[in-house]
Amino acid sequence: MHLEDLAEKAAEYRAEEAHVEHEVRVCVAASCQSSGSLPVLEALTKACGDGGGTCKVKGVGCMGLCSAGPLVAVAKRDSDLADSLVYRDVTAADAPEIMASVRGAPVERLRCPTDQPFFARQQRIVLENSGIIDPDSFKGYVAVGGYAALVQALSEMTPGDVLREITTSGLRGRGGGGYPTGLKWSTIAKMPAGQKYVICNADEGDPGAFMDRAVLESDPHRILEGMAIAAYAVGANKGYVYVRAEYPLAVERLQTAIRKAKRAGFLGSKVADTQFAFEIEIRLGAGAFVCGEETALMASIEGLRGQPRPRPPYPAESGLWGCPTLINNVETFANIAPIIREGGDWFASIGTERSKGTKVFALAGKIENTGLIEVPMGTKLRDIIEVIGGGIPDGRAFKAVQTGGPSGGCIPEAHLDIPVDYDSLKTLGTMMGSGGMIVMDDSSCMVDVARYFMEFCMTESCGKCIPCRAGTQQMHGLLDKITRSQGTQADLTLLEELCEVVQATSLCGLGQTAPNPVLSTLRYFRDEYEQKLGDG
Repeated sequence: MHLEDLAEKAAEYRAEEAHVEHEVRVCVAASCQSSGSLPVLEALTKACGDGGGTCKVKGVGCMGLCSAGPLVAVAKRDSDLADSLVYRDVTAADAPEIMASVRGAPVERLRCPTDQPFFARQQRIVLENSGIIDPDSFKGYVAVGGYAALVQALSEMTPGDVLREITTSGLRGRGGGGYPTGLKWSTIAKMPAGQKYVICNADEGDPGAFMDRAVLESDPHRILEGMAIAAYAVGANKGYVYVRAEYPLAVERLQTAIRKAKRAGFLGSKVADTQFAFEIEIRLGAGAFVCGEETALMASIEGLRGQPRPRPPYPAESGLWGCPTLINNVETFANIAPIIREGGDWFASIGTERSKGTKVFALAGKIENTGLIEVPMGTKLRDIIEVIGGGIPDGRAFKAVQTGGPSGGCIPEAHLDIPVDYDSLKTLGTMMGSGGMIVMDDSSCMVDVARYFMEFCMTESCGKCIPCRAGTQQMHGLLDKITRSQGTQADLTLLEELCEVVQATSLCGLGQTAPNPVLSTLRYFRDEYEQKLGDG
């Protein structure tokens, strides 16, 4: 298959919808479904009838503003979210008015202006199809350019060409570590020919994080295409998506996408009528946070207990069943098709010198606009929270934002003007992580926050290494003692010493980063610890 053939197929699919002038798009991602979007979809479909043949009601993926769901967008057929008429907090009873607004006046009481910063300040690459296409529609994905990058790679590029574009792009792994994607891929490509694997890490376990889930629910074919391109580049023929079982909707849509992609020839023995073969299977995780660590994840896929192992050897050399293995997360794979399509230089022109492209963040906690956003790397934290996020509700004052989940730290108001990129966040004692941001107002006790995250890490520790198993338990005990105003200055000193030991001696990233919330709150909010000491 050549690009021209796929372009003809895309044009054919678009022609099938040529009679449709307007679309009424209903968010059917998990966030809006929990608010009742499925009855809304049913009511709108009934109210539309045949729509005169020119209006179509369809379910789409996440539109981002989860706090305002269910969300409905009325748009011309080829319009994106910015050019749509978006309605918020929709109920099934609103269906007749919304259908009347397709060619009439907007329903002002439901209107959600798309010129507000939440929508206008975003730059959507990973999320470019979210809220626009039907996640279950193969034709819909192809119609907007889906699988064109894969066909381009297979028909017009060598594996080396693909590696060069990914390296030129400057893309770094979006799972938290920020390792250069091109370097990782090139390392595996240099391994001797033989069995190699590609794994998509969709084991998103950070409290308050829902980026990967939303992408899988909204644009599953995008992940399959990215994985297939990666497999071609590194010489792999087998892939796994490791996703937690708590994401049933994401799993269901992935299964549908894999089945349809295989039927259409974009997965299987002869991908896009070439000699390249690539199969993908889904593996369900049981919710263990430690399985987000790549060696524990591979052990789980192999049917073993999800525990990390020492490195080296690294997965690139000896991974799944002892074979070279590429592991990237959902967002990393979602960036691959646009990079091949537009070129590595295009992607590298976005962001900062050392952090290229955009980043998807999940805004949660005490913030007006809870939801999913995508902004260029280097965007100031203050802009994300106060402008895009809408600030703190109920007239409260901002206190801190937790980035990087249990592996990250808390950033106070004094540092809100820092650009959000890998290196800048490290200087503050935190990290990018997978992209979760939990905002706290002035009612939050930072010692309680540190205790909460330590309890999470303690509970999720696999227990394989003593520093993590015993250290997190001891740190949690000290934090609990301090929150009950029974701690002493000696306890505070011991807490800091334990943080250093656990950080330096734990086997995997869970233990190595578990002290970060404690260290960052001690760094910026030490007075709250001092005030709670029993001998203070």
